[in-house]
Amino acid sequence: MCGICGIINRSGEPVSEECIRKMMIKMSHRGPDDEGVYLNRTLGLGHVRLSIIDLSRAGVQPMFDSTGRYCVLHNGEVYNYLELKQELKTKYEFKSQTDTEVILYSYLNWGAECLDRFNGMFAFVIYDTKDDHLFIARDRFGIKPMYYYLDEKCFVFASEIGAILAVLPVRKGINDSAIFDYLVFNRTDQHNDTFFMNIKRLDHGHYIVCKNKTPVFKRWYSLGDRIGNPFKTSGDFRETIIDSVRLRLRSDVPVGVCLSGGLDSSSITSIMAKTLHKMDLQTFSAIYGNGIEGDESEYVNLMRNDVFKMHTVMPTMSTLLDDIESFIVCHGEPVPSTGPYAQFKVMERARGNVKVLLDGQGGDEILAGYHYFFGTYLKELLLYLRLSTFLKELAAYYIRHKSLYALQAMIFYLLPNAVKSRVRLIGRGYLNRDFYVQQRTNTHLPETLFSAQTLQESLLFHFEYKLEHLLKWEDRNSMFFSLESRVPFLDHRLVERTLALSPERIICDGMTKHILRQAMEGIIPEKIRVRRDKIGFLTPEQQWFRTPTLQAYIRDVLKSDTFRRRPYFDQDKCVRLYDAHVRGKVNISRDIWKWINLELWLRLLES
Repeated sequence: MCGICGIINRSGEPVSEECIRKMMIKMSHRGPDDEGVYLNRTLGLGHVRLSIIDLSRAGVQPMFDSTGRYCVLHNGEVYNYLELKQELKTKYEFKSQTDTEVILYSYLNWGAECLDRFNGMFAFVIYDTKDDHLFIARDRFGIKPMYYYLDEKCFVFASEIGAILAVLPVRKGINDSAIFDYLVFNRTDQHNDTFFMNIKRLDHGHYIVCKNKTPVFKRWYSLGDRIGNPFKTSGDFRETIIDSVRLRLRSDVPVGVCLSGGLDSSSITSIMAKTLHKMDLQTFSAIYGNGIEGDESEYVNLMRNDVFKMHTVMPTMSTLLDDIESFIVCHGEPVPSTGPYAQFKVMERARGNVKVLLDGQGGDEILAGYHYFFGTYLKELLLYLRLSTFLKELAAYYIRHKSLYALQAMIFYLLPNAVKSRVRLIGRGYLNRDFYVQQRTNTHLPETLFSAQTLQESLLFHFEYKLEHLLKWEDRNSMFFSLESRVPFLDHRLVERTLALSPERIICDGMTKHILRQAMEGIIPEKIRVRRDKIGFLTPEQQWFRTPTLQAYIRDVLKSDTFRRRPYFDQDKCVRLYDAHVRGKVNISRDIWKWINLELWLRLLES
């Protein structure tokens, strides 16, 4: 796990080492263990290293092949590197024990087709010093980041936007379309635009070939084309998730797990402890106290006898106030809730105890863990006239959850797209009228996201347009504290076969994640296996924002001259809505956070 950066001066001017080092400094938290720079006239590359596999100097990057012609910079892990190395060792002489060297020789042996052989999370760069060709690739689902800026003078790329901003000659403008989607739809990263004009994200499953200083973008992986061979039994599923976890334990440094108390992270923890017999397992959890919104300590404690050591952290409104600037700096772009702050504190707690953490991210996306997926499933049953199953599942959902949310979600998904957009605008009267009128037709929110006809389509659309922001927050939270986060549920073998399942093997009898619940029977505590609620990394933000300390802070921000001058808000309406929230008349905690986060982020940019 590391940080990558580079500059190609298309104008013909040489790249200075000073510029590359400016970029590296901005990403030093991603790689505090080592660093390297390579310069070749109009090209410069920089790397900061977090040492995970082969801690020796043999793993320093940029790393060259035996001829000195090709060099590689790598962020992430290719977990099946030992198996690939076994294939390649008769052709190439390896000088390290790293997966990075395996990536380099895999590329030399198979070209871009090597990407299909990799099981892992990665963003890497390979440079041909003789032909002056650059190859940049990103993993299937976008677990590891890569951003770029391109104009007629230069092509700049890096693992974090801040590194690019550090060397651009002029401050880049703010992307108001991204701010509109953030404020109105609670969405970020549904396309390759960022909050900065002209700074883009390399899409997941894509690579860049740069010849004659001109980048060409190509897609190498599309999940929809790879779905097939569904799991025949829950045992088959279980063996695959166990093997995914096993591969992700490959490390030369201590490995722990983020334990929320939910089904996904508890499954990973139990597999590590009971099946793979990891005797020194440490877990890291966020708790708030019994009865407080977001608290899962009851379920976390059920795992206590299976692990070597449990660590907990209790985020509070006071810690949020203390951390708020660091948290905003960590993420580099606004986030639409305080949920990622809970993970931020978990990562902070883990630092110094382990260097690698496994996490349950991705389980909800492949197994329809969010309840709105149930609405899509009901829609599919209704459209295909499977009425008896429709009534059975609707009744089962209500009995189990005492809620009509799934039915409401289904009705929403059946609405025309134009009506859905208008529905999502309800309650956004705090927007500046001119900003709203200007941006409402510029949204990049994909219409397909809420127009899926089947559960499988919905899961696919979420992989394409919604998973990205969760993975970005995971990466930023972990790397800010110099930790590597690994996500076993996003092993491509597991994803491709799970999405091939018939919907009733994913949602059954009013419950989601059916095949996982079957697979984990007898492995995880039964009380967790049959959990009906879905919490994840939540915080009790609605209560926090009503406390006297945060009230004073929030009012100070909302009534400030800088907030008033922003083109995004009607200041008076924001203040009135916040007053209503404090009195308990409404719960708009997410909107309040977005106002505060956006304002403080803009102030940091302007400072």
